[in-house]
Amino acid sequence: MQNSPTPSLTPSSLNAMARDLLEGAFPLVWVEGELSGVSRPASGHVYFTLKDARAQVRCALFRQRSLRLPFVPADGQQVRVRGRLSLYEPRGDYQLIADHMEPAGEGALRRAFEELRARLEAEGLFAAEAKRAVPSPPRRLGLVTSPSGAAVRDVLSVLSRRFPLVEVEILPVLVQGREAPAQMRAMLERADASGRYDALLLTRGGGSLEDLFAFNDEALARCIARLRTPLVSAVGHEIDFSISDFVADLRAPTPSAAAELLVPDRADLGSQLRRLRQRLQLHQAQLERRLGQRLDQLELRLRAQAPALRLQRVRTRLQQAAARLMQSQRRSEAERRRSLQQLRLRLQRATPAQRLRREREQGAELLRRLRGGVSQNLQRQRLRSGLLARTLSAVSPLATLGRGYAILLDADSGSVVARASEARQGQALRARLVDGELKLRCE
Repeated sequence: MQNSPTPSLTPSSLNAMARDLLEGAFPLVWVEGELSGVSRPASGHVYFTLKDARAQVRCALFRQRSLRLPFVPADGQQVRVRGRLSLYEPRGDYQLIADHMEPAGEGALRRAFEELRARLEAEGLFAAEAKRAVPSPPRRLGLVTSPSGAAVRDVLSVLSRRFPLVEVEILPVLVQGREAPAQMRAMLERADASGRYDALLLTRGGGSLEDLFAFNDEALARCIARLRTPLVSAVGHEIDFSISDFVADLRAPTPSAAAELLVPDRADLGSQLRRLRQRLQLHQAQLERRLGQRLDQLELRLRAQAPALRLQRVRTRLQQAAARLMQSQRRSEAERRRSLQQLRLRLQRATPAQRLRREREQGAELLRRLRGGVSQNLQRQRLRSGLLARTLSAVSPLATLGRGYAILLDADSGSVVARASEARQGQALRARLVDGELKLRCE
């Protein structure tokens, strides 16, 4: 009996099975190696070989993925490629279908950057509540950067154009290389300890990730977090981010943008000052109008009260009382004189010596009583006059001054200042006392 022949595969079915095995066993891998045979035909796909010292593998990066590359691949470059293994069935070629490619060194730096960022963020170094308020504008700005770079020229140009009043001190440091982080830390610590600056600006121009990596130093980040002086970080271009940007109190996309954030535009300040001046003038006019109305009201009240007229009335009453007192005294003296005259006539008519003696004694007694009566009457009249004088004095404004009070007058107009709200700062005043006047100035 003859055995049936073993089923055979076609090349296309064999390659399809191999492709399925490869794609299922290796869903996604990272491969690092040197670029060789890089080509980019009209389709826009990128074909290349990735090799090391002992082997190589064909690779393909299709058009949609290749458009996202941040660099132009070229032979001899060391790169890291992420993709999936596959097989090109028409030729049976084993290949790597890439979906991402990056320079090998930059990839390591990027991983280190992301790891440090995640760790510091977990520690709270990027928290919003830890940020210090950056004064705008600062009176004195410490510019921590390379003195020969383009960033320092951009910052100084913007500051001089927008707000030339800010005082800028350039604090020179390296901004690239191994020694740069230590120099920047030392300079920031010295500037912060000096207390000279209202704000610090740490900045440099654009560059590759490797060029900017000095600003991703962990020790530098912790130094920035310890500063008491507010710090603005402006490293690279708008798309660049560094660890110093995240830990700083304020991040600016570019050095020029940092200068614009730190100081206002003098044109805007001029407009604001003009608006404030107009508001001040309007407020001053309104205040003068209110004060004038208040002064008119006080003047009307003063005229209505008429203290001079009231004083004149009291003086008239006193004069009338004094006149009545003198008139009463004259009538009393006239009556006493008439009584004495009558007694003298009666004495003359009495001839006996005894009667004459008694009459003389009676006359003497009457004279004594008359004098006593006159004296008492005069005393009563004086007491009454004194009482009236004290009454007059009690209602007199001068008596109020005698008790320690004072009348406060405006030194220029002479009007009475009756309330504290009527006085203004710096106003010249006169205080009228019982024995003179004092010159005062309101504080």
